[in-house]
Amino acid sequence: MAAHARRRRNARPSGFATVTPREKALRYALLLLVLALTVSPFLWQLSTSLKGLGEDIFTRTPSFLPEQPTLGNYAEVARTIPVWAYAANSLIVAAIVVSGNAVGATLAGYALAKLRFRGAKLLLGAFLATLVLPGEVTIVSQYVTIRSMGLADTLLGVALPGAISMLNVLLMCTAFQAIPREMDEAAIIDGATAWQRLLHIGLPNVRGMLSVITIFAFIGAWDDFLWPLIVLNDPQNYTLTVGLQYLNGTFSANPRLIAAGTMISFLPIVVVFAALQRFFFRGVEEGAIKG
Repeated sequence: MAAHARRRRNARPSGFATVTPREKALRYALLLLVLALTVSPFLWQLSTSLKGLGEDIFTRTPSFLPEQPTLGNYAEVARTIPVWAYAANSLIVAAIVVSGNAVGATLAGYALAKLRFRGAKLLLGAFLATLVLPGEVTIVSQYVTIRSMGLADTLLGVALPGAISMLNVLLMCTAFQAIPREMDEAAIIDGATAWQRLLHIGLPNVRGMLSVITIFAFIGAWDDFLWPLIVLNDPQNYTLTVGLQYLNGTFSANPRLIAAGTMISFLPIVVVFAALQRFFFRGVEEGAIKG
């Protein structure tokens, strides 16, 4: 027994804290490589958007830092296309999508996780089945449905198909399932209704996951290009991603304006993620329930 205890004390424990310096250095090197591959295109676009007309961006040895930094490219984008009107249209679509997912996915996820009703497993299986189909398979039927509802060429028609994402429903269902059943049973004994249990027990414990689906819904709605391109015909209703195609068609010889338009489209995502990042990482690691 004593020899066995000594072997257990001398055995190397598992975990990140026992990683050797060489392994830790390799991990950080890989992380830096992934960071460089991920962030470099955005930094290059930012650098290109700040370069003046006198700089050659097609030179064999391009300079990363602008030699003649200027914000004139952003002003030129605003003069060329109604970029702020397009951004407002994208914001309206994103607001509808985020609101629909925050409310609809929460209610559907809670019902699947905590309420008992006939056909719950069948409904959950149907939700999972929709995730297997790519979006291009259903895009024709979506357009026919939107047109039959009289919502073609409207911002509501753009936002409606993404107002409730099946993936977000499943994420919220998983978050609600992590709440101990004893808490719901105690609330039922105290006479709490389903709405009261949702408001006072469910929502306080899934705020992290709610921020996750909010970020996913906003990014998906803001970056979507194919669906708005199909639904919208009037240029006044264009979203930002669709409106930026005019820069690519008219000023194909001036990548500075295209880069500036890309950065204008990218900055709202950075702002939203920066505002919700602490809730995002809490939602990713969610599992611990407050007493």
